Amino acid sequence: METWDAIRARRNVRGYTSEAVPADHLTRIAEAGWRAPSASNRQHWDFIVVTDRSRLAELSTVWRAAGHIAGAAAAIALVLPLPPDERTRVVDQYDLGQATYAMMLAATDLGIGTGHSSVGDQDRARAILGVPDTHEVAYLLGIGYPADRPLRPIARPDRRPFDEVVHRERW
Repeated sequence: METWDAIRARRNVRGYTSEAVPADHLTRIAEAGWRAPSASNRQHWDFIVVTDRSRLAELSTVWRAAGHIAGAAAAIALVLPLPPDERTRVVDQYDLGQATYAMMLAATDLGIGTGHSSVGDQDRARAILGVPDTHEVAYLLGIGYPADRPLRPIARPDRRPFDEVVHRERW
C-alpha cells in the first residue's frame, strides 16, 4: 500500500479475526515505532510485543476500554520511565504518540488493524508484563486482522470539516 493510502485507510480496529500475525510483521510494526522521531533523540520508550493469549486476556483488564486486547492476535505495550518533571512527561508522551502512529501506519500498510488503549491499573499492567515500578505502561496497541472489513482508503471519513480544522496564515 502507498503511504497516502495507508494514512487514508488507517482506522481503529477493535474486532479481530483469529488469524495470527506473522512474527516478521510484528517486528516490522515494532521497528516502525523504534524509528519514530523522538525529542533530542532521547528514545525514552520501550516496547513489549505480546502474543500469548492468556497474557492478552489479562491485559484487556487494565483499562475499561481495553477489552479488544483479549481478541487481538498481538499487542504492543508502550512503556516509559517515570518522568522526573512535567516537561519530560509531556515530551515523552508526544514521542509515544509519534511512535504509536508510526506503528499504526506500518500495520495498515500490511493490511493489519490496530486499536489503541490507555492503561488505568498500572500495578496490574506492570505485574502482567514484568515492568519495574520505575516505569509506567502508558498505552497498549492491539494488533490483528480486522474481523469486519479489510483496510482500504476511507472515502468519507467521520472527521470535522477540513476547512474548519485547517487555517491558513492565521486563525
